[in-house]
Amino acid sequence: MKAIIMAAGKSTRTYPLTLTKPKPLLKVANKPILAHQLEMLDGIVDTAVVVIGYKGEMIRAAFGEAYNGLRIQYVEQEIQLGTGHAILECAPLIDGPFLAMNGDDLYDRKDFQALAGSPGDAALAKTVEDPRLYGIYEVDKDGRVVRIVEKPLDVFSNLANIGAYRFDPGVFDVIRATKPSERGEIEITSAVQTLAERGLVRVVESTGAWIPIGYPWHLLDANEYLLTHRLDPVILGEVSPAAHIDGPVAVGHGTVIRPGAVINGPVCIGSDCVIGPNCWLRPGTTVGNGCRVGQAVELKNAILFDSANVCHLSYIGDSIVGERANLGCGTVTANFRHDGGNIQSVVNGKLISTGRSKLGAVFADNVHTGIHTAVYPGRKLWPGATTLPGEVVQKDIVL
Repeated sequence: MKAIIMAAGKSTRTYPLTLTKPKPLLKVANKPILAHQLEMLDGIVDTAVVVIGYKGEMIRAAFGEAYNGLRIQYVEQEIQLGTGHAILECAPLIDGPFLAMNGDDLYDRKDFQALAGSPGDAALAKTVEDPRLYGIYEVDKDGRVVRIVEKPLDVFSNLANIGAYRFDPGVFDVIRATKPSERGEIEITSAVQTLAERGLVRVVESTGAWIPIGYPWHLLDANEYLLTHRLDPVILGEVSPAAHIDGPVAVGHGTVIRPGAVINGPVCIGSDCVIGPNCWLRPGTTVGNGCRVGQAVELKNAILFDSANVCHLSYIGDSIVGERANLGCGTVTANFRHDGGNIQSVVNGKLISTGRSKLGAVFADNVHTGIHTAVYPGRKLWPGATTLPGEVVQKDIVL
């Protein structure tokens, strides 16, 4: 069996992180999103067909023709015309039943196993608290899909479509006959509706984790989950006897933990890093490869991508720091509103609620902050952005 992973989109909602790389290469728990997906598929399928488009050459370069023994094929979707179109582009490579899934969601292995074991066309669904936010399935008493409705005003079910399917090759003819949606795209959900009208598609209910990554702060959710549930705690670097480590902590080769460092797991630290002295890494923190965390720095529920530097006397909480970013001495992220309300952030020109009461900043690749920079909650700095010493970042810095 093969699996199609749809990874061609530009993903403007995750700007500024995806201005410099495609979303499947964004790292959580020190592995790209795509790597986590491939690991969950290992042993269930023999080939992953990755649909690439936006900066697809970076995905090819990162993964090549195989990952941990799982064969990878690539299909380029030159113009992104929808999820149904992405799957249809793979038709020449498919000769039997196959899985298909979003390239920016994290799933559970046991759900893939259940989906692959379905005897016919099937869709993975998850029980959710607020069905109005999702595409929702109505099913009959036998588990067959009756209809799928996007973000229904009238709640008739709490089974949400989570973007993973098992299809027989006959679905390609259904997709070819599918008319574009109002957005001008060929949606796979439209093909699922056609199959449902023929009584051909069933729901497989997800019993494991499902973590959609639609916005930058969703990386923090994914990172926290993976560190809590899937971290392999092993110390491969050099830890000073005067450092203190408790809880599950992973430290990569060549990393040095200096005296006075306090690390409270779950924490993941990559290779060739220098941590401390006298710093505090709090639970939910991931530090990428080749990073520097200086004297008296406090990191809390934060993600540092590779080669990021956080200089002394800084506080980085509930934040993401891009590759080769350098946060100057005394950089502080505010991560909580005085009124305790949810943090808001601007996405595609609109101010939206993040749904989080704790959220710091998003620093894209190659950002440099001056000493004593202070950043308001939910603010984002575009790749290569800089701040002056003592600057207060009240609005996104967009270049």
